[in-house]
This record gives sequence, C-alpha cells and structure tokens, in this order.
Amino acid sequence: MEQAVRTLKDWVAESDNIVFFGGAGVSTESGIPDFRSMDGLYNQQWAYPPETILSHSFFERDPAEFYRFYRQKLVVRGAKPNQAHLRLAQLEREGKLKAILTQNIDGIHQAAGSREVLELHGSTLRCYCARCRKPYPASFVNDGQGIPRCGCGGIVRPDVVLYEEALDEDILQRSVMYIRNADMLIIGGTSLAVYPAAGLINYYRGHKLVLVNRGATPRDAEADLIVRGNIAQVFAQI
Repeated sequence: MEQAVRTLKDWVAESDNIVFFGGAGVSTESGIPDFRSMDGLYNQQWAYPPETILSHSFFERDPAEFYRFYRQKLVVRGAKPNQAHLRLAQLEREGKLKAILTQNIDGIHQAAGSREVLELHGSTLRCYCARCRKPYPASFVNDGQGIPRCGCGGIVRPDVVLYEEALDEDILQRSVMYIRNADMLIIGGTSLAVYPAAGLINYYRGHKLVLVNRGATPRDAEADLIVRGNIAQVFAQI
C-alpha cells in the first residue's frame, strides 16, 4: 500500500485536470453507514427491503412508511468532513481537481469547501413539491413528521433519485464532459455496482485511472493503479 500511495501522490503532483468519482465509502469515514456493507442499510431489518422503500412506486404507494425510513436512515445529522473530503477541496483550490462526481446525497463535499460537485443521486439538503415543483427548505421534510404537504396539496419530497427514476440528464452530460477531458480519474469508496452512474467511467480516455477502495471492484482489471485501504487515510497522505 505504501508504494501505491507514493505513486498516487506523484501522479497528483503531475496532474492538473483531475476528476474524482466517489461513493458511499467516502462518507462512511464520517460515520455515515453505507447501503451494501455488512453493517449497511441493506442488511438491516425493515418490513420491506430498503431498495423497495426507496423506489418511486413505493413512495407513491406508501409515503408514510417512506418518510419514516427516510428520516431515520437517510437524513444525516452532525456528520463532519473527513480527510478525503478536505483534501479534495484543497486540490480544487490548488487548481488541480476540476470536479467531484458523487453518488452520495449528504452534502459533505460542499461542507468541506468543494464547489464543483455533481450529485448524481441528488441531495437530502434540497426538497420540492412533487406536484407544482415549488422548492422547500430541507428542514420542512427532514425535521417534520408524517407526510409533508405543499400548499397545493402535493407531497413535498427530497431531491434524491429514487429507484425507478432517471438520473438528471444535465448532470450526466456534465459528468461525461469532465471525465472525457480528465488527465487523471480517481475513483474512491465505491463498489462500482450501481448503474448508470458506474458506467460513467467508460468515458475516461486517459492513462491514470486510480481505484481507492477497501475491497475489489468489477473494474479492477482496467485500473492503472489500485490503492487498497481507508480512503480518508490515503488522502491524508497525498
């Protein structure tokens, strides 16, 4: 691992068009449970599987149960940026990092100071009426009880992408642009199992594809460098 981290540090020093693509593993170091690990949400017991509760059809069918799960499991309170978030923000200030593409919905990258953050799956920090599209503060949903309603009668929902829903086309196009132009693509804290987001790395054309993850991913064979370990600790060294 030490040699891999040294190589990563050298590549970062040489690069001036870096893109970072991150998943749940970036936020777990800030105390936020991920969905698919042994301690993740997908291995906890609910009346329905979490992936069912977090689907568009379930949201429409049983919004009360959706919000009970959402407020208890997805609303983040008190989490702080870790070394990975902070170093990425610093690399952006240095002009090296051009964008962060994240599958996370917690807003911690922005809290760390990052500005160009493309949230592929939305954010729990934004809400809007599903009927009239009127925006609401996140607290209207996150700190409320029961089913939040707009003045028009519609349900106010978090601005997150549920199962069965498409990703935002503008964010996808911008993500593709950043990846195509990058001289270095760092992928961290993701199993690369969730599509279509994971498929974005197919657009990378460079020769510095780095995977920073605790475990193996389906794309390891394509990587130019693999760093196994705690992503916060790795980024603290580069």
